[in-house]
Amino acid sequence: MTKKLIRLNLLGLTAFIALSLFPINNAQSDTIKIGASMPLTGNFAVPGTKHLEGYQMCVDVINRHGGWLGKEVELLISDNRSDTETAISQYERFINVDNVDLTFGTFSSKLTFPISPILAKYNAIHPIPSGGAIRIFSQGHKNLFYFQASAAEYVGSNMVGLIEDLVDDKPTKAAVVHADDFFANSIANGLLGKEVRMPGSGDLVEDMSPGYIVSAGMELVYHEQWPEEGFSDWLVLANSIKNSGADVVIGLMASPEEATQFTRALKTVRHNPKHIILSQGTQMEFLEGMGDDANGVIVMSAYHHKAPTKGLLAGMQMNNADFAAEYNITNGKVPDEDVAITFALCQGIDQAVRATGSVDDQTIMDWLHARTPEDPVKTVLGNFSWDDRGLPVGKSFLMVQWQGDELEFVYPINEGFKTADLIDPRPEW
Repeated sequence: MTKKLIRLNLLGLTAFIALSLFPINNAQSDTIKIGASMPLTGNFAVPGTKHLEGYQMCVDVINRHGGWLGKEVELLISDNRSDTETAISQYERFINVDNVDLTFGTFSSKLTFPISPILAKYNAIHPIPSGGAIRIFSQGHKNLFYFQASAAEYVGSNMVGLIEDLVDDKPTKAAVVHADDFFANSIANGLLGKEVRMPGSGDLVEDMSPGYIVSAGMELVYHEQWPEEGFSDWLVLANSIKNSGADVVIGLMASPEEATQFTRALKTVRHNPKHIILSQGTQMEFLEGMGDDANGVIVMSAYHHKAPTKGLLAGMQMNNADFAAEYNITNGKVPDEDVAITFALCQGIDQAVRATGSVDDQTIMDWLHARTPEDPVKTVLGNFSWDDRGLPVGKSFLMVQWQGDELEFVYPINEGFKTADLIDPRPEW
């Protein structure tokens, strides 16, 4: 494959790096520029890099079919190194120095929360791929559009809903452990019934009591939070969970690497709960790290490659089956959710540009705000319309389970495509 160039803005410096993944663009004055600050290194490097892959795949399709408004689309990417201050400065630079036409969001609630006031200040559109903490959508900004299923605080309803609806021998003792991460903490708030308050002001955003664990009739026998960075005491954590007698373990991670380390530790101490439910682990890296031991692990997901969703891109049909097939041709595997999420976001913005004939931020936002369940944006993640906070209407996360080397959709049963039978209980180590 011919190597091409991508311009990376690193801490305000401009560098040109030879890579195979990205397109060169020599006629910048004749291009439409999109700026996105992505965590390509640091704690979020794996999902961040895959998010970039989804953006780039979508832009490549757009450019193969004439670009936008007769111009080629140029994706300007800055590596924020999974650091909030760097992400903030990079979005400032996109708007004030690079003069981008549009901005795309980054990965993680940790990075999304602090950049949201910056983009709101400039009335720049902020389509969000991965940043579901409800505090992000409670700041009063009108430029937010979340391209996943629901706010993080509500994810626990599907985690325990699966147990209530599908599990025969229901667990009664739950362990909830999580990273000190914006998104993971938010899911935990819903599970544990905590109050959600705005950082700084302390204003109450939402009271999640009594919490999904209690509502499902389970006893919380163990709860632990580990540090965001540098945590290595996985065996101590796993032993504590084992000693608690928890027969369902819910682990909320900041990265797929943490999901692998955590699950390995449970195996090492030979703790065999009826079910293990994780917030990360849909990636092939998890399967490669766990091998046969991934079998039976349940993971929340925004996407499944077999979903019969209908989408549009570049003025043509680009259904989920088309997306998955094209990705397989290029990469030899099925796409995971981290690629699909940003591809779907780009599909949505593409539909807005084509419908309005404009890349003006306010024009695009007005068109997206006007979407309804009857007249939605159509993507590989399904249909999207949004409430006045920027959260999608009528969507929920999927629950998937590793069954052998396949990630099978198991819950909820009304998502419009066939579910696999749940492996219940999870096979013992």
